[in-house]
Amino acid sequence: MSELAADGLPPLREVIARHGLSAKKSLGQNFLLDLNLTGRIARSGAPLDQTEVVEIGPGPGGLTRALLANGARRVIAIERDARCLAALEEVSARWPGRLTLIEGDAMTIDPRACLTGADTQAQIIANLPYNVGTALFTRWMDGDSWPPWWSRLTLMFQKEVAERIVAAPNTPAFGRLSILSQWRAEARIAFEVSPRAFTPAPKVTSAIVSIKPIAPRASAEPAALARVTAAAFGQRRKMLRQSLKALGDPARLLDAAGIDGARRAETLELAEFCALARAL
Repeated sequence: MSELAADGLPPLREVIARHGLSAKKSLGQNFLLDLNLTGRIARSGAPLDQTEVVEIGPGPGGLTRALLANGARRVIAIERDARCLAALEEVSARWPGRLTLIEGDAMTIDPRACLTGADTQAQIIANLPYNVGTALFTRWMDGDSWPPWWSRLTLMFQKEVAERIVAAPNTPAFGRLSILSQWRAEARIAFEVSPRAFTPAPKVTSAIVSIKPIAPRASAEPAALARVTAAAFGQRRKMLRQSLKALGDPARLLDAAGIDGARRAETLELAEFCALARAL
């Protein structure tokens, strides 16, 4: 056996080999092996000692180890792949009472039910599986209740998705995710992650995005805003007088919001989308 890592556990490559944890493409798995990198991700959510952390898709536990080593009061790790549970149990034994393992699909599990109490301060910090990352992010961002149950999101995405989250109007990446994340949150790209950091290496660069909730920048109902952005960006090359036909009478909506129907979705500011949502 090789020397133990700084956290007192075996190196991740050894853990993966011992438990036969080849990454499954069907689960969107790409394992992070660099403990310096996982430590950097964990520190992006600091301070952690007063918060419970929800982690989605911990795999062999690289980020889980970093979260615990950096002082997370408790980590709730939701893992769909039963093969990974034995490796995660070893992490749990290293930090008794601080790691709660939940086997299941994060798309069907409400993390709030796993927290210590309704008033528990919580963060979500995760190297999200690529195949469900956007869907999970959308779920955490579009709730009617605001501020949300989480105090911060620190999430790994493909760089292309991360750029859409932080994109400004009149840029190619600006779209539904931009509106969703910037309407009532502050989002920024913390740093990029090379494909070489993963096993297996993906074909794209990844990025860590930090999202903090704030008061809404303009008034709107979440469901109405979602409908407006879906229609507007569903046919983003068309003028709004055409793309908004799915919502009924586009002329009425545009007049009520004071927006020229000849414009296209990517040229609108956030406040204008909210005005359309109020008109709807």
